[in-house]
Amino acid sequence: MALTKPLPETQPFEVRPSPIQGLGGYATRRIPKGARVGEYVGERISSREADRRYDDEGMDRHHTFLFTVTSRTVIDAAVGGNDTRFINHSCAGNCEAVIEDGRVFIDAVRTIPLGAELTYDYAYEREPGAGPEDEALYPCHCGTARCRGSILAPAPRARRRKRRRRAARKSGRSA
Repeated sequence: MALTKPLPETQPFEVRPSPIQGLGGYATRRIPKGARVGEYVGERISSREADRRYDDEGMDRHHTFLFTVTSRTVIDAAVGGNDTRFINHSCAGNCEAVIEDGRVFIDAVRTIPLGAELTYDYAYEREPGAGPEDEALYPCHCGTARCRGSILAPAPRARRRKRRRRAARKSGRSA
């Protein structure tokens, strides 16, 4: 299958220290909305091998370069990875991860000016029943106005069923 967008001929960002976390990727030129920034590469391993390599409970702080492609395949960019592994998380990122034909690409979701840090929402899978202690294990330091304080995916919203039922009763209809 052909890629929906081409990879850039030269990498449009450089890696340098970041106030968000360790190192980050910074635009070396204006990156237009929709442009492909790069491909997230590394060793392709099983989920079981990823769990074996990185025990979250045993780490002082969570830090890996893992990207889940499917329920069976994970990319470990700590082994054979490239600079895309340094693109940091933000709750209001200017990029997004796109999975195409088993490959992971980073695309700009808005125009990124020269010098801006590239970010995307990691949205780590939230286990059922995850609470504040889980969120503390995966803190976010993006500093945006929409920061949710964690790189975990947003918590599911409560259903609005009761409100609809109440509104239906007031209007005389049944819910």
